[in-house]
Amino acid sequence: MGYGKTVRDELREPARDLRKAIPTVYQGFAQLHEAALAAGAVDAKTKELIALAISVSKECDGCIAAHARGAVRKGATLEEGAEAIGVAIMMNGGPATVYGPRAFAAFQEFARERDELPG
Repeated sequence: MGYGKTVRDELREPARDLRKAIPTVYQGFAQLHEAALAAGAVDAKTKELIALAISVSKECDGCIAAHARGAVRKGATLEEGAEAIGVAIMMNGGPATVYGPRAFAAFQEFARERDELPG
């Protein structure tokens, strides 16, 4: 199952429609997103891993897909992704043991795509 891509594909059209309805809100969010994830005292890869862990705690499938992909694109390894998810499980308990595997599946999917790893 393509967990990360499936979620992104399911959200693509409804998100596009909402962006058209409230473009200023989405422009503001895009600016916030870009500023928050920009490299600074903390590098961009670490910020994506933090966002991935928070996504697990917030139980947000769309966020998981976006930040798993973002972390992979910033060079995060499977081990780094797994450890970030582990911190989310420690901080969030039982619900994170459901969303953590979802996050790791999405991370693995995007890493395979990046590294062309066997399925």
